[in-house]
Amino acid sequence: MTSGATGGARARVLAALALITIASQFFRASTAAIAPDLIGDLGLSAQQFGAANGAFFLAIGILQIPVGILFDRYGPRRVTTALTGLAVAGAIWQALCTTGAEFLAARLVLGVGCAGSFMSAVLLSSRWFAGERLATVLSWVFALSQAGLMLAATPLAAASAAFGWRAAYLAAAAGAVAIGALFFLLVRDAPPGEVPSAGRGESLLDALRGVARVWRTRGLVPVLAIHTVAYASMATVLSVWAGKYLADVHGLGAVARGNVLLAMSVFQVAGTLAFGPLDRLFNTRKWVIVGGAALSLCTLGSLALIAGPGFWPAAALLCLHCAVAAYGIVIVAHGRTLFPAPLAGRGVTTVNMAQVVGSAGLPWLTGIVIGLFPATAAGYAEDAYRAAFGTIGLAVLAGLAVYLTARDARPRG
Repeated sequence: MTSGATGGARARVLAALALITIASQFFRASTAAIAPDLIGDLGLSAQQFGAANGAFFLAIGILQIPVGILFDRYGPRRVTTALTGLAVAGAIWQALCTTGAEFLAARLVLGVGCAGSFMSAVLLSSRWFAGERLATVLSWVFALSQAGLMLAATPLAAASAAFGWRAAYLAAAAGAVAIGALFFLLVRDAPPGEVPSAGRGESLLDALRGVARVWRTRGLVPVLAIHTVAYASMATVLSVWAGKYLADVHGLGAVARGNVLLAMSVFQVAGTLAFGPLDRLFNTRKWVIVGGAALSLCTLGSLALIAGPGFWPAAALLCLHCAVAAYGIVIVAHGRTLFPAPLAGRGVTTVNMAQVVGSAGLPWLTGIVIGLFPATAAGYAEDAYRAAFGTIGLAVLAGLAVYLTARDARPRG
């Protein structure tokens, strides 16, 4: 195959990875802009709302090791396409649910359906764009994926206001059908002329031994520690509490909330693109990650410690947090370097399991923290959200403390 044809194949793979991650990002964040409507219509408490959003990530986390085994055995193309079918079912159920229990169950099914999206992007990018370009290419894919967060902001809020949130979720389910079909048609598990490492000859015992080898990998624990809190600190703010905070504390309506969430998503894109090439620029992944975590602590600390900052300073801090928390893209590249090709699927999904555990736990934990404060007809007071921001900051500090023990992973050896 000519280099031009190979370039075209790479472009198609990138497009498919962008689409599948856009869908996953949309479903992750699709409750923030319309949080007051969901809470009101379904009669949810803060704890129930936080737990339901955490359930999405909990499902992803539970499935990471099984998905990794399936990736190594059958390839990410077929596995991710099949899982997308479950995402469609979850989106339809979320559109039709009438109780808090159904809402939580629908979020669980959605999480199952999105369990392979981002890790298929990591695994396929490492095959099609290997070497020192990996973090940069991942930054492109993940930056494009932020379109899902943007769609879950003002467009979703406007669609919900015009047609109702149930109709909006049904439209999202239809979009997921199209994306799943395109992913299957456009993606190949390896570049032309290369055969991906396959585990089809492995027994179940061999596959589990591979998982055990992953967990014994030197340097894994510090990467898991920081990955548990990096993305989760951003997702818990953007995808769970920012909309409710802006409504309760600053009195914003649905579209105005969506506009702020959209701006936060734009800052997340900018941060992702900015962090992507930094490991090559400075030839270090560890210290890029440490710097990003330190900046994240600054934004979270400001949100927690400054009383009554006013709308514009608060919005600026929310946006800045989304930008600096994008250092997670470098953690993904660091994690991928730890594993040989035959264990790549199980390795990257094990690393990702830490991310989704954090993304499940922080919404649940912050929901408990916010629920400790009294609620009024107007919602929760500012102090409740300051306590939540402080809780997230403490989690990041703990993860950073463990990661400081890691050895560096230099892109150029």
